[in-house]
Amino acid sequence: MSNFGFLSAKFRDIATSASRAESHILGDPRAACFHARFTLEAVVHWLYRFESSLRLPYDDSLGALLHEPSFQNLLPQAVFQKARVIQKMGNQAVHSARPVRELDALLVVKELHHICYWLVRSYAPDNLPVDVVWQDDRVPKPVNAAEVVPRKELEALAHKLAEQHQAAWKQQQERDVLDADLQALRAQLAEIRAKSEAVPDTHDYSESETRHYLIDVDLHRAGWPLERARDREYKVSGMPNHQGIGYVDYVLWGEDGKPLALVEAKKTTIDRPLVSSRPNSTRIV
Repeated sequence: MSNFGFLSAKFRDIATSASRAESHILGDPRAACFHARFTLEAVVHWLYRFESSLRLPYDDSLGALLHEPSFQNLLPQAVFQKARVIQKMGNQAVHSARPVRELDALLVVKELHHICYWLVRSYAPDNLPVDVVWQDDRVPKPVNAAEVVPRKELEALAHKLAEQHQAAWKQQQERDVLDADLQALRAQLAEIRAKSEAVPDTHDYSESETRHYLIDVDLHRAGWPLERARDREYKVSGMPNHQGIGYVDYVLWGEDGKPLALVEAKKTTIDRPLVSSRPNSTRIV
């Protein structure tokens, strides 16, 4: 059974796409990240179609849709950061020749799992099982080596799918303007979401893990592999606490073996200089 089996019939296309991403984690991690990003785009398009509070931005690229203020206000911060992870890793998987690890694919698809959980909880809570938890043993066996899709083919496929979905989405938007039933459905879904939000969400969204992984993604893209134990949680002395010991989140080392930079991941709820006002986001200081 797929980890995405909890998605109801209302989200059939999203479930199919998400399960495809899951099926590529082992053996073809690049394709897994590609399909995760494709699934995220389907989720975002669904929200822009059915969520009455959303306003379309100046363009309809995934990046613009994600960062439209009404969209950022809709999603809990933990869920929004997961969408950023999927977008970034999906783009890197297609456009960068850097290797994509199975661990990266696993983390990215797990982030997608959290987003899908939030989607069902918000708009179809009656169809949500009591306990939705990712299980590694449900990840399908590795794909055949002959089935691994080369990056160049993924890049061509990305362009093709983007054009197809762009055209289909615009046609759908034109039809929706005149669809009175859709307007009624949007109002109904708004009521469902409001009731769902009134109930405390006890799901563990692994927010801290997402925050650190976002930094990993950006540092990897900048050329820092972070492969050695000393690259993370580096122990330092002389700290202003009872033990006099602390840990640096990331240390970037020069070729001479000396540290070039220290990176700390902090929630913006912590009152410190250089931290943005956006709640629960990450800032490198």
